[in-house]
Amino acid sequence: MPRDEASLRILARATGLAAGAAQLSTRWADTKHRVRGLHERLFYRPLLSAVAALPDGDLVLTSAQAEARLAAIGFRDTKGAFAHIAALTGGVSRRATIQRHLLPVLLQWFSEGADPDYGLLAFRRLSDSLGSTYWFLRMLRDSSGAAERLTRVLSSSRFVGELLETIPESVAWLENENDLRPRPLTVLREETRAVLARHQTPDAAASVLRTARRREILRLAFSSILGRISIDQLATGLTDVTATVIEGVTAAIRGTGLRGEPDGDADGIEFAVIGMGRFGGAELGFGSDADVMYVFRAGVVTGEAAHTRAMFIARELKRLTEDSRLPLDLDLGLRPEGKNGAVARSLDSYEAYYRRWSLTWEAQALLRGRGVAGDARLLADFEALADSVRFPVAIDDQAVREIKRMKARVEKERLPQGADPNRHLKLGRGSLSDVEWFVQLLQLQHAAAIPELRTHSTLGALHAAARAGLVSDADAETLRAAWIFASRCRSAMTLWMNRTADTLPTDRIQLEGIARILEYPPGSANRLEDDYLAVTRRARAVFERRFYGPVEHAGPFAG
Repeated sequence: MPRDEASLRILARATGLAAGAAQLSTRWADTKHRVRGLHERLFYRPLLSAVAALPDGDLVLTSAQAEARLAAIGFRDTKGAFAHIAALTGGVSRRATIQRHLLPVLLQWFSEGADPDYGLLAFRRLSDSLGSTYWFLRMLRDSSGAAERLTRVLSSSRFVGELLETIPESVAWLENENDLRPRPLTVLREETRAVLARHQTPDAAASVLRTARRREILRLAFSSILGRISIDQLATGLTDVTATVIEGVTAAIRGTGLRGEPDGDADGIEFAVIGMGRFGGAELGFGSDADVMYVFRAGVVTGEAAHTRAMFIARELKRLTEDSRLPLDLDLGLRPEGKNGAVARSLDSYEAYYRRWSLTWEAQALLRGRGVAGDARLLADFEALADSVRFPVAIDDQAVREIKRMKARVEKERLPQGADPNRHLKLGRGSLSDVEWFVQLLQLQHAAAIPELRTHSTLGALHAAARAGLVSDADAETLRAAWIFASRCRSAMTLWMNRTADTLPTDRIQLEGIARILEYPPGSANRLEDDYLAVTRRARAVFERRFYGPVEHAGPFAG
């Protein structure tokens, strides 16, 4: 049906169904409503007759017929689905009565999802938790969109289904779309201050902050599945939530204020957490680790005692942010000397190391280094030190060749054994690693002369490089599209499977579930696969031409 009034008016006159556009639209809506009601009554409501007596004398199905009908609409475990329906509608309680009226339409919505079986199971669990509350069934019965949104998120995401069990009351957000918006960093930090003020021990405060993190990530998962936020908004939201919990737990351990606030009851040293990798770049997805480094500076406490205090804070931060419900891995792998390096270093130690021993990869890693928690003065001093390393006045040809050799080694040695390089979202051809290494090389070469390149953001730096003429707009757009596609796929895979994975699956069922989260229409498993392989193939061609080509020098792009 057309949407504009002129086309509707022409169609009304041509068919003789109505006198004008408004009347045709009304008749069309009424017809759809009647047909939908007939479909529900004739197809879905008889399913309930196999397990519950209905007052309106609908057709009665046997158990075998009901299971066959469930199979026809997409349920794989028909016996399990039959049992869930029986549990939800059995008895004479008010809850069972409401469920008998709700389930026909809910079953239709579940059947339209990627995993109807899991959706119905998760709904049963949720109903067991909330069915006795006054608002849950009322919301599903009376809200114009909450029930449909609930069936969509439950049949799309095991990540949501499992996390929802810890915070079942959060389904209330589905009634009001304003509640699905990511909460701003200022609001998150204000809540953190309130938590620190109410709880006297680090363990008590950290427990509340971990719960708040689960709540906000669930909110972002709802928004992502329902298409309410972009990949940029998701990354910012996840980064803000992660930074806030680290900031709050750090302050609780030390008995100090949040970053930028008076120190309060200082603990004898300055201490700070530096976000690295995708965390530092504010590019987190669902399931991402939080790469960090720890830096301290002696104050009242000096010498070995200062280092001991810093190590205590680092150990407690790891312990108090661990969450079995929703893991938060503080990864220290990007610190100087990698996994063999000190867990926490003084600012002077960092300065001495970078001046004498640092390798090119460490300067490259610092490009996304950003202060996220701790003492403001120390954070500012560390970032000034990082600037002197990551934005060199000049980078010689030997260093450029070293970066290219290192990238080739990463492709050869770090790709998991047996992994298809065309399908690996992080290290594969044309995927995240290719785009990030290309952009970081441009930053190392040109950021000293072009201030716009001094950003933690991969896409921000790519945009600045294009504006400066270091890469053509067409090549920049090709790389940008691949980076966004791979980032979206990684998050969608975590939402769908409730586990972190980096290889695009070959299984059609898994691909279909991921595609649906990415807002492809039903039956798009092959299309998702084809789109990913195509966009990364184009990005790899750009990467090989621009990264592995001749050593680049400062100057406008002339390709």
